[in-house]
Amino acid sequence: MDKGLFIQAMTKLLGGLVLVGLLLFLPAGSLHYWQAWLLIGILFVPMFMAGLVMMGRNPDLLRKRLNAKEKESEQKTVVALSGLLFLASFVVAGLNWRFRWCVLPDWAVWAAAGVFVLSYLLYAEVLRENTYLSRTIEVQENQKVIDTGLYGIVRHPMYMATTVLFLSMPLVLASPISFIIMLGYLPVIAKRIRNEEKVLEEGLEGYSEYKKKVKYRILPLIW
Repeated sequence: MDKGLFIQAMTKLLGGLVLVGLLLFLPAGSLHYWQAWLLIGILFVPMFMAGLVMMGRNPDLLRKRLNAKEKESEQKTVVALSGLLFLASFVVAGLNWRFRWCVLPDWAVWAAAGVFVLSYLLYAEVLRENTYLSRTIEVQENQKVIDTGLYGIVRHPMYMATTVLFLSMPLVLASPISFIIMLGYLPVIAKRIRNEEKVLEEGLEGYSEYKKKVKYRILPLIW
């Protein structure tokens, strides 16, 4: 096991856990916000398990996933906007629970949690299919176009999975107000996809042909 990689991964995991906890529980003013505990559980437990699997089977992929420093200036804006959306969504969710503005019923929370878990499984399948996935927009050495499995249905199954994940988070937190805020992620991810496809067309052999073969980006028959 690569000790340095393990420490890096655990540092990011624990840092994210602490940050999410602060963003949710401080505005809520209580640790009894059970929906927040539910989100933390279904978010970080699978993340930890996936990290262990990648570390054992494909440490290079884990390194790519831990590298979040964008090289494309346009993508730096996208990352910043995404971060602001998450910040606002989580803080408002805590305040919504605290002041009981508009709290979803328990059945809706559990249904959203189910959608979240299914999306996480879809995300894991994408990671299995495409070992070139990194968190930044780039063309890697010896990279090839993946056109099988989910990539034979849409060109960006990872973004399809993460979009559903991100939109289900506010519902797990029982906050429809936060869900409305997170709808702002849709134009943000559309901007990221357009820029990514431009980079891939310029630098990845066969990508233009792949675009003609697989017409839809993240939603079959729609976009």
